[in-house]
Amino acid sequence: MPTGPFQTVHDFDTNFLEAVVHRDPGMVLFAIIDKTKPPSAVDGEGELAGMMSYTGSSSVNLCTEIGFIIILPQYQRTHVNSNAVGLLLQYALEVPSQGGLGLRRVQWQCSSVNAPSIRAAERLGFTKEGILKWHRVFQGGKDRSKVHSGREFPRGSLGEQDYGRDTVVLSHCWDDWEQGGREKIQAIMDRQHTRELHCTLDLA
Repeated sequence: MPTGPFQTVHDFDTNFLEAVVHRDPGMVLFAIIDKTKPPSAVDGEGELAGMMSYTGSSSVNLCTEIGFIIILPQYQRTHVNSNAVGLLLQYALEVPSQGGLGLRRVQWQCSSVNAPSIRAAERLGFTKEGILKWHRVFQGGKDRSKVHSGREFPRGSLGEQDYGRDTVVLSHCWDDWEQGGREKIQAIMDRQHTRELHCTLDLA
C-alpha cells in the first residue's frame, strides 16, 4: 500500500480511514469477516480476517479497482483472498437485476516486483495490460519498509530516501466475465469452500 505501515489504531484511523478513505468519494472500504468464528467484543460479527476496497470508482465510466488489500497473518495463504476478491468481482460485474452494480471494468494495480500479487490476479482471471514506468513515489520508502515495493531513485535526485514504483495494470472486464470469468470465479470459490471456511464482506 502507498500508505503505512501503521503503528497504532489511532495512526490507522487518522492516516488511512480519515485521510484516505473518507476523503475519496470513489472509494468503498470493506471489512472481511469470518462469520463462522466466535463474535468479537468489538464488532459482534465474527473474526476480522482483513480488508479490501473498491477505489477509483466511476459511475460515469462504469469502472472500479480492487485495492488496499490487507489479509491478516493467520488468514494468509488461505481461502480468504480468493473468496473476498471473488465476491467483489461478482458484485461489480453482475448486472443490477442479478444483484450487481453492472460495471464494465475492474482494475488491479500492483508493483512490478510484487510477483505474488500478479499471480493472484491472473489466477482470478485478470489479464495483464501493461506496465506504467515510474508510476508512483513511495515518499520516505527506505524508512517505511517499502524496499520490496519499488526501486531507488538515482543518487543526487530530490528523493534519495524515496522509492519509485513501476505499476503493473491488469483488468477483468465485463466481456471477460461473460466469456467464462463468472464460472471460473465460482469454481475457485466453490473449491475453497469444500476445504476451508467461507468469508463474507461487510462495509467498513
